[in-house]
Amino acid sequence: MTEAAVHIEPATMLVRLKIWRFNAQTGEKELRDYEIDAPEWACLLDVLDLIKDKVDGTLAYRKSCRMMICGSCGMRMDGKAVLACKERMKPIVDSGHVPVISAMGNLPIVKDLVVDMGPFWNKIKAVKPWLDPGYDEVAERERVVSQQQMNVIHKEALCIMCGCCVSECNSMESDPDFLGPAALAKGMRFVGDARDHDDIGRLNSYNEEHGIWDCTRCYFCNERCPKGVDPRDAIAKLGAESIKQGIDHDMGAKHANWFVTSAKTTGWLRETELVPKTQGVVSAIKQTKFALKLFRHGKVPLPFPPHVAEEVQESRALFDLVKQQGRDGALGIVQGERGLARIDQDAPEGSSGGWGSRDQADITPGKRPTRGKGGEA
Repeated sequence: MTEAAVHIEPATMLVRLKIWRFNAQTGEKELRDYEIDAPEWACLLDVLDLIKDKVDGTLAYRKSCRMMICGSCGMRMDGKAVLACKERMKPIVDSGHVPVISAMGNLPIVKDLVVDMGPFWNKIKAVKPWLDPGYDEVAERERVVSQQQMNVIHKEALCIMCGCCVSECNSMESDPDFLGPAALAKGMRFVGDARDHDDIGRLNSYNEEHGIWDCTRCYFCNERCPKGVDPRDAIAKLGAESIKQGIDHDMGAKHANWFVTSAKTTGWLRETELVPKTQGVVSAIKQTKFALKLFRHGKVPLPFPPHVAEEVQESRALFDLVKQQGRDGALGIVQGERGLARIDQDAPEGSSGGWGSRDQADITPGKRPTRGKGGEA
């Protein structure tokens, strides 16, 4: 005789949500309150499923894998883009907060929490998201790429196309034609791929109007990306690589170029020369009246003699070192990312640091990274 299995009901919690409902046919928008019992382990997506099953079957949202892989369940919670399958509800319930759920931003709403991803995919297609090896015939043998070469684009390759970065992009809100963080991050994934031979063509395309230099550097895309792609960093890499390749016709590129030149020669940003060097002499003359107002209020220093930092040789040495190491393009930013990974790797046991991330400098396939500094065991 066996003992009967004891069925234990999972602990539950009362979850309250406010959801913006939207009817595309009528244009009506309404904030509705919902309240339902859910298991304590439930995420936002679980709660939405319960509401649809037990309270309101007309609620519309997208879902698929439920494991933070497919990117289907992107939406906003309290105005911030999230993946519904990633957001655990118990801490929110325990705090007494009632979150507001709405559709992602910068994309047309189809119904409730469902947005039209058409504009998103059009921008992805615009950056040519495929390898261009530079030849038409089939290679006789496999092209082997080292782990170190792939580490350069490791972060960009993590993108799951959820659209959370696009939802929060300030530039896209003011200019819907801006390529956007997701598309440009995807562009860097191919510009940085050792197998691709169209980097110059790609960079020229990305430097056109509504491209790289239209980013406002608000970093909201980095903050809201659920996979650590850091799209703003990818855009910075594209800008650095563009300048390295001499693609600097955009005003943003000219500004960056002059910033580096000024820092290298004097250790400071010479603001009085910034406008003529970036926008041209004609534009500088047009802004003379404004410049004089700034000068009267002590906002513009005298251009001559130029103020030189006391230890400007350090700035110049850094510039020369970066050039010597060949890290004057995107690799300079990648090196910074690896440095942060090493800090994480060398963190003491039990701290937030661990074995380091996969994009560290000296990782090799099948080999566990060493714990010591400088690669020593």
